[in-house]
Parts: sequence; C-alpha cells; structure tokens
Amino acid sequence: MSFLPTALSLVGAPLEERFRAATGADVLRAAGLERVDEAGFLALLSPAAAPHLEAMARRAQDLTLRHFGRTVSLFTPLYVSNHCANHCRYCGFAAKNEIPRSRLTLDEVRAEGEAIAATGLRQVLILTGEAPHKAGVGFLEDCVRILRPLFPSIALEVYPMATTDYARLVAAGADGLTVFQETYDPALYADLHPAGPKRDYAWRLDTPMRGAEAGMRTVNIGALLGLADWRREIYATGLHAAWLMRRYPGVDVAVSLPRMRPHAGEFQPACIVRDRELVQAMTALRIFLPRLSVTISTREAPSFRDSILPLGVTRMSAGVSTAVGGHAKAAETGQFEISDPRSVAEVSDMLRSRGYQPVFKDWEPLEETA
Repeated sequence: MSFLPTALSLVGAPLEERFRAATGADVLRAAGLERVDEAGFLALLSPAAAPHLEAMARRAQDLTLRHFGRTVSLFTPLYVSNHCANHCRYCGFAAKNEIPRSRLTLDEVRAEGEAIAATGLRQVLILTGEAPHKAGVGFLEDCVRILRPLFPSIALEVYPMATTDYARLVAAGADGLTVFQETYDPALYADLHPAGPKRDYAWRLDTPMRGAEAGMRTVNIGALLGLADWRREIYATGLHAAWLMRRYPGVDVAVSLPRMRPHAGEFQPACIVRDRELVQAMTALRIFLPRLSVTISTREAPSFRDSILPLGVTRMSAGVSTAVGGHAKAAETGQFEISDPRSVAEVSDMLRSRGYQPVFKDWEPLEETA
C-alpha cells in the first residue's frame, strides 16, 4: 500500500475549483469542529479563510495547548557531508554548483557532536547530500554510534533508503527520519529534478512509510514552499500526514513548513508564500490534525518565529549551521542561508520569556533505562 494514488489524484483543475468554491461559512464551520474531515481542511486552506485567520489562530492555539502544553522541543542539524549526485534546480548542494565539497571524518563528527552537546541540546538531526557512494549506510551507522552517547535522540535527513537500511540505522541508535517531498506535483517534480537518484518521485514519496516500518519513532515530512501553489502543497502534505498517522499510530508524525531561502545557485521561488499565508497553512494543519508535531526552522526570521509560537509550533531548530562541520570550525558554504542566527541559549531565553518551556530532551531509549 502506498500514498501514491492519493497524491496523483490531487493533481489537476478540480482541486483549484474546490478551493474557489469554499465559503466563509465553510471555514467557520470547520474551525469549530472537534474532528475536521478533508473537506473542512480544504476550506481552511481556501481563499475564503483569509478574513478568518484570527478565529483560526484562536482555535489552533487552544488545540496546541490542549495536546502539547507550553513546551517546545529544540534541536539542531549536523551536516556530515555535502557531496550530492542530484541536479535539483533549487538546492545549494546540487551537483552542478561549484562549492567546496567535503565529508567529515569520524573524529570530526565526534567534535561536531561535542560542540552541539555543549549547548545543552540532546536532539540532533544528521544531514547529507544524496551521494551514497560518499556517505553510505555504513558511514551513517558509524556516525550514529559515535553520537549516540551524546544524544538520546538522533534523526536523519539523508537520501531515501530501503526499509532494511533504515532498520540498520535504527539498530545503531537512530530514532527519527525527516524527508521532504519538495513538491507533490509529479510533473513539476520531474522538471525540478532533471537528473540524479532523487528524480524517482514514487520512491521518495514512500520513504516515510519505509522509515516507519523500519521502526523509526518519529517521521517528519513537508513540501518546500515556494516551488508551487502553497495551498495544493499543504493540502497534499496534510493528507500525507493523516495517512501516515492512520497507518502507523505508534509513530510521532511531524510536518515542517520550510519556505525557500537564498542559496548557492540562481533558482528563484516560483510562488512567494507570504507570512499570512504561512500562518493560514500552519493553523489549518493544527485544526485538521490536532496531535501533529509542527517544526519551524531558522529559515524564518526571529521576530516571525517568535510571533507564531502559539499557533501550532512544537519543535524549533536553534544554534544552526547549514555547512558541513559548521559547529566546531569556521563554516564553508551552507545548503541555504538561515534567517535566525540565534544561539541555543538565546532561543531558550526567548521561549522562557514568553511562558514556554524549552525541551532539550524528551526521549530516553529503552536500553538506557533497562
């Protein structure tokens, strides 16, 4: 079973017509329901919802407090390699971009981990480009084992793998997987990925499913906002998240809302997603899926990240570098430019000043407590 048939059914004109047909009454009705169906979710994303963002925000805040309290989990990415065989038109790591390429040694991985752990964080996200010949499963296993004494929670944002490979990484100590579909439109996906292993739309789409079946505790998905119409992308993302939650009730399913940022290369966003539109997307997701984890990264400016906290945010990155080895040494070219350069301490202080509890650790592996 795959999410692919549902994803393909979302392509085409009928969805546009359904967005236009939604009314303000549809929006308010959905915002007041305890259980929102797909039609209600569509209404919350429609143009008719724009005048009702305040009501949606109040509802989203209530649901977030009910299910997550005033806690926000903090993590940071750890880039171990930027070698990549893909030719994604929008990415700073794309193979055609002339940037310094490197892969950390295992000693350097340990140094990065120690630098991150010194900030107090106990959740880390390992990232690579898509080049298994440079950073294969064995190398990632070694990275996880080296970082495991420092971090109870280690997630991966790497190239799509088979279930058996994810199972190896789970056995080594990884517990989370992040994979963005980038766009759910298969025709646009093919255009944006003209060459490289990432060109396989269906293989990437089913990656979260394979991770869940391999035993990942958390699975995080998303679309890169700016590549296509944001309403379509968020609708598809929400349905994908709902599908995963139904199929894998024991997995913590999360969604990220990354907006495009400047990077090495010349690609410009095809669709500018404004702040109010991102707020609409977030609140619609929270009302549709009250138990969904929502991540906001340092792609967003500090003031905006701070202001949207009550509307559904449950996870934030802090103390971020998007360069390989950027935590323990001078950074080289990163995957993209960040907008929020604040340290872990600064983000933590902000959260406390607003009445939130920054959570550095929310998981203890069973073998640690046996």
